[in-house]
Amino acid sequence: MADEPQGAKLDTEAPRCDCRVVHKDRVERAIARAPLPEELREAGELFKLFADPGRLRILAALAEGELCVCDLSAVLGSGQSAVSHQLALLRTARLVKNRREGKTVYYALDDEHVKEILRVGLEHIAERTASS
Repeated sequence: MADEPQGAKLDTEAPRCDCRVVHKDRVERAIARAPLPEELREAGELFKLFADPGRLRILAALAEGELCVCDLSAVLGSGQSAVSHQLALLRTARLVKNRREGKTVYYALDDEHVKEILRVGLEHIAERTASS
């Protein structure tokens, strides 16, 4: 390719196995422990929500504690309408929850799993960046 540095090659293929032996016990274990198709579909939908940097910023902010829409708008530097829209998506997916105190609605992560997913993802990125 014209944009590649001299002598650089893009590795676009995964290494292939040259053996022709199927490891029956491993295959059976993988099949037996495989998530159900519906579970995989739902997980895919969940991970789509994590694909948006703006939503990730909201989740990261809420990992530090509950915040109202005004607080989140200030943290993100975005309008309240845009933040509210993203919060509605996150709430529908049960990634965030809310509670009302008078006229103020506070948002928080739905549970520790959400915080853990975010933490593990960011940790994985940090490790990959450090080893580059």
